[in-house]
Amino acid sequence: MTAGGRHGLRVQISIDCADPSAMAAFWNTALGYVGQPPPEGFASWADFADSVGMPAERHGDIDSSVDPAGVGPRLLFNRVPEGKVAKNRWHLDVNVGAGLRGGERQAVVREHAARLVAAGGTLVGERQDEFSWWIVLTDIEGNEFCLQ
Repeated sequence: MTAGGRHGLRVQISIDCADPSAMAAFWNTALGYVGQPPPEGFASWADFADSVGMPAERHGDIDSSVDPAGVGPRLLFNRVPEGKVAKNRWHLDVNVGAGLRGGERQAVVREHAARLVAAGGTLVGERQDEFSWWIVLTDIEGNEFCLQ
């Protein structure tokens, strides 16, 4: 049974941004996702966009990323004219150290954080409370997320 009793319920996370392609590339690195392939019968997303009458100047207005295992939610990046103006009201927690403990976990998390900084992210800092330790970063457009 799926949530609400509806079969086939899927979640998509839509993210407003200035540069959909750059954001998709960053989050592919962060999550191990890949660019979503075009629909069957189309060689590219541009071909699909042309088939539905989308003007060529709007082809870059969206991009999407998918979990290659088909488990995680699809990410849709949507170009908007306004920039980010306030702190996120919610954020993603990316758990790359699942199942690891202590120094081994911290090494894996720090290694992934370094990859994300190299991909354009910004390190905000390390945090710790009485229960856990994590790293806070921002993506290439300033959206905060936690790396655990």
